[in-house]
Amino acid sequence: MASPKAPRKILILRFSSIGDIVLTTPVLRCLKHQLPASEIHYCTKSQFSFLLEENPYVDRIWTLEGSLWNLALALRKERFDVVIDLHHNLRTLCLKILLGAVSYSFPKLNIEKFLYVHFKIDRMPNKHIVDRYMQTVEALGVKNDGNGLDYFIPDRDQVERAWLPESHQKSFVAVVIGAQHGTKKLPKEKLIELCDKINKPIVLLGGPDEAEMAETIVRFFDRPPEHADYEPGLKELNKKTQIFNGCGKFNFNQSASLVKQSMVVFSHDTGLMHVAAAFKKQVYSIWGNTSPKFGMYPYETRFVVFENNRISCRPCSKIGYKICPKGHFKCMRDLNFEFYLP
Repeated sequence: MASPKAPRKILILRFSSIGDIVLTTPVLRCLKHQLPASEIHYCTKSQFSFLLEENPYVDRIWTLEGSLWNLALALRKERFDVVIDLHHNLRTLCLKILLGAVSYSFPKLNIEKFLYVHFKIDRMPNKHIVDRYMQTVEALGVKNDGNGLDYFIPDRDQVERAWLPESHQKSFVAVVIGAQHGTKKLPKEKLIELCDKINKPIVLLGGPDEAEMAETIVRFFDRPPEHADYEPGLKELNKKTQIFNGCGKFNFNQSASLVKQSMVVFSHDTGLMHVAAAFKKQVYSIWGNTSPKFGMYPYETRFVVFENNRISCRPCSKIGYKICPKGHFKCMRDLNFEFYLP
């Protein structure tokens, strides 16, 4: 039963992006379970509201679409008791001032990140960002329940196995080749190497921007009938890599449905990696110019990290670049893939 002092209305602020919003879901669940009399409102950018539409722990979603002032005026009418700022930037600061409610903000560690990126001085705490998010609600008496992340897929976006090729309907490995920045994505040659080592039916996942790259990978592993001498050689080598290109064919929730149905997930540091963690999948997490030390590795699930710690220039950014600033891209090109799949 909620304490008499429990806040009546709580507003969560996290404007972007996909992975960051998924990583806030333990806060929502713990608030709702431990303060059941409270209303939980969530404010994000309009393009990310779909991530929360099916979440049973959110009572109302607010969206930032244009004027921050107009948003603040609408939110002021709700008379929130508490604001939980899980973004902690200038816009959320302005919003908190305009709302005038009691507020708590998560530690963003900008100084520690700056030191690590620019001087390679590692002062990053050994703490996942989810646990830093959870610190913001400790003052309300709310504690982490240890149940990990949540992700809820609407019925309309559940992908049927029959939609996939017959070769993939029994079992497949999901390989997420998309990412927001170029330096967080494996180059084509390394993706081919990875798929070859997986040696199982694979569904490639990503957006329309990755569709052409994915088709190149499909063609590499294609076994056309006219190459009759190729197939026996593949059988001798026990080659079972068969690629289905799902890039650009599914919306995000449909891709999440495929992640949920997969045997294991290989992924760059991207939103679907955290969705995989929400479904308790075995995750093989691939890191380029950024670092899992920033606290955004797969949460509360089994995972393996692939990263190149033999170069001195990494991490070169806390987010990522379009191309490698030094031109060699060794953080990805020199990665070693050591794993075993039963």
